[in-house]
Amino acid sequence: MTMTPALQQLLDAEAGFAPDYGGGLANHRPMALHALARLGADDARLEAFARHYEPRLAAAAPPQPWPAGMAWADRLGQAEAWPLYRDLFAQWLYHESPSEMLPQVLPRLMLGAGGAGFHGLIRTAHAAAAGHRAELRDALAAWAACWLPLGQARPDAQPTTDDPEVLLRQLRAVRAGSGLIVDGLQAAAQARGFDALCARLALGPGTLPQLARLAAKAYAASGNFAVLHLVTSALAMHELTRFLDPEEPEKAQAALAAYWRAFAATVSSAGIVPRPALAPPPWAQLVQAACASDDDHAIKLVDACVQWQAIDPDGPWQAAAARALAG
Repeated sequence: MTMTPALQQLLDAEAGFAPDYGGGLANHRPMALHALARLGADDARLEAFARHYEPRLAAAAPPQPWPAGMAWADRLGQAEAWPLYRDLFAQWLYHESPSEMLPQVLPRLMLGAGGAGFHGLIRTAHAAAAGHRAELRDALAAWAACWLPLGQARPDAQPTTDDPEVLLRQLRAVRAGSGLIVDGLQAAAQARGFDALCARLALGPGTLPQLARLAAKAYAASGNFAVLHLVTSALAMHELTRFLDPEEPEKAQAALAAYWRAFAATVSSAGIVPRPALAPPPWAQLVQAACASDDDHAIKLVDACVQWQAIDPDGPWQAAAARALAG
């Protein structure tokens, strides 16, 4: 995808807005704009979507300088630190390119991939793919501020399978009272038996594509809102993994283990209920409908399914895309 002048200007404008609004809802506009552009939407459509979305957004907090001498990870998970992280990542990206900086920060950030319902992870992947430095700065700052570690697997447990579906079917259903994805993640990760079950998965190169397939299959069958984020977050992990240092495989393994825990916690807390099957229309019709939609989640889901289709042509991506557009 080539960065057009319209997309450049629209992503430039994102600097004026906070990463969330309305009491904690993530700002999806930059992600959806990039997804629309990747789907082939023209400049007029991008501008129309931006205008439609803007009234809900909140203004960015005033700038704050990063404290001299403070380690970059010291404020992770603190929502009020977003302006500080904007300054830090702006300085970092002034001195280093994204390909130099991202291998240094992604392994730590990926340990808290589920924060804000995976939106820090997803926004960062869209920003990196767009190649827009200011948006990458803000995406990383959003991720750092919402960073959410979900514990670690029990060290005494041994892997018993490389098939995540076997383990996901054994998860206990856990529901959080608020209904928010992030609260569900935390409740599920603290449930009895969760640590031992997650430790039973043998992680490998095929784990992430397997998880993406399972997420798309579950979403196509249910339309579950939390599961939708597993499809898009799995793509984000896939796209950002290329920035990890191949000479530090233990960091990539730890990042995958953390994502697996967040994935499993989402399934545990999502309350998935099957719905009647849909006959998906052709891809061209799905893409056209997504480009015309004002539903940010549907746009991002269809874009993710198009990207996954190119990677894994036999997956359930078309059915998942159809579900997103069916409402």
